[in-house]
Amino acid sequence: MKKLFYTPLGLLALAGMLTFSSCDSNDGVIFSVQDDVNLGQQVAHEVDSTYRAQGKLLERNSTNSNTQKAYTSLDRIVNRVLTSGEVKYQQEFPWSVKIIRDDETLNAFASPGGQIYVFTGLIKYLEDEDHLAGVLAHEIAHADKRHSVKQLQRDYGIALLLTVALGNNPSTLKQIAAQLSGSLAGLKFSRDAETEADEASVAYLGGTKHYACDGAAGFFVKMEQEQQQGAPPEFLSTHPSPENRIQHIQQLAEKRGCSTASAPDTDFQQLKTALGF
Repeated sequence: MKKLFYTPLGLLALAGMLTFSSCDSNDGVIFSVQDDVNLGQQVAHEVDSTYRAQGKLLERNSTNSNTQKAYTSLDRIVNRVLTSGEVKYQQEFPWSVKIIRDDETLNAFASPGGQIYVFTGLIKYLEDEDHLAGVLAHEIAHADKRHSVKQLQRDYGIALLLTVALGNNPSTLKQIAAQLSGSLAGLKFSRDAETEADEASVAYLGGTKHYACDGAAGFFVKMEQEQQQGAPPEFLSTHPSPENRIQHIQQLAEKRGCSTASAPDTDFQQLKTALGF
């Protein structure tokens, strides 16, 4: 199949058509939902290739029984969030979660279009399934609320970003993949975007009828303690922690009247055991 190439003028015209056709239903994002998916697939391919070359990507199709068990447990946790009834683009995005074997990196991220990555350092660090579900819900929210593509539009411009989505700009694709994974400065979300992701995590977890809806708050409490000890986690480089963040999540949980009772850690413990923790 031949690749499509656009002149700068053609890109501007295409961007104009995208604005006209999609701005009413896509939360102010110039990209269409399908553009999100295309961009996410390009980014995922680059991220996969990078970590596969380093021997760090745990392949979903691996014949290793422990890897299979790890994905079975992680998928159950993720699917509870995705099927909560609160995720707007549950059907439109091809949601997928992958594990990166890096025990020293405390991080997770999601690309546009629902490609989620979790570092083993985060799984090792946490002690509660609700807290992991809270982190995953927060990252799912960044994709579902389209924060990633909004920020990338601001950083790169619609014309340049469109070339990446079309597969015609490998150098910019590498930079975006590095930003999203946190290996290159990280994608800096606005305070409003972080607040919206926190609030969405409460709605998503509450909708599961399984997890404590303030699960993300417990995770941030642990992060705050680490920061006070002079060793801020990697997650803080891309997810700033305002002083009132924990309180805001807990207050919203109380306002919504959703359950804050901890769920059993069955899947989480099976996940950790499969990974050797």
